[in-house]
Amino acid sequence: MREVVGTHDIVLVTLDTLRYDVAVRLAAQGRTPRMAERFAWQERHAPGSFTFASHMAMLSGFLPTPAAPGPHPRLFAGAFPGSETTAEGTWTYERADLPAGLAAAGYHTVCVGGVGFFNGLTPLGSVLPGMFAEAHWAREFGVTDPRCLDHQIDRVEEVLARADGPVFLLLNVAALHQPNHFYLPGATGDSLRTHEAALEYVDAGMGRLFTALRRPSFVIVCSDHGTAYGEDGYVGHRLGHEVVWTVPYGEFVIT
Repeated sequence: MREVVGTHDIVLVTLDTLRYDVAVRLAAQGRTPRMAERFAWQERHAPGSFTFASHMAMLSGFLPTPAAPGPHPRLFAGAFPGSETTAEGTWTYERADLPAGLAAAGYHTVCVGGVGFFNGLTPLGSVLPGMFAEAHWAREFGVTDPRCLDHQIDRVEEVLARADGPVFLLLNVAALHQPNHFYLPGATGDSLRTHEAALEYVDAGMGRLFTALRRPSFVIVCSDHGTAYGEDGYVGHRLGHEVVWTVPYGEFVIT
């Protein structure tokens, strides 16, 4: 990352609530071709079990950790003594969080939010977007709009068209989060099948997003946490089940 910071836009796309098992199954079945063209999913462990906790960690440099014994060097790290995951290639910063660190390095920081923790309508909903110089949220970006990602990409295109200098962009995609039953015709409730259908919708938009990004861009696509659909009696997230803690992660460079 020492070679990337300052020379590339940096883009973090969080597919909110996406499960690892669903991501790899659909990739193997050829149902997510736009993402499969760019990267292969890695199995990782989430830094938190729900959106706020996980994004606070990621925006402090703690991206999902490879699902194998470590230590695993990090891409980004706030400078602090004794860090065992700061390595030679890690880009370090002297600020409290990653957006502030990148801003100090000359980046314009932009957040295009999706789920409620990004809505700016309450003090809590303002914490994450408040870490960025420019933050966007609208109801059509959220969980209740079946075309939420399309609307978000419209905004991303507007932002990047007027950007001057390097950009750090966080795009939080809400489509996979419950409710997602409207992505599967005839479904009356959320299930693994509707979660899969939501991912197919998201993949369809990824081609347009990747085209919209400026060159060169270093892109991370990952989930912040998974969610349960009845496994061992659990439903939802903010709980300690394997399907919540195991997440997909991918990274690539657009040149």
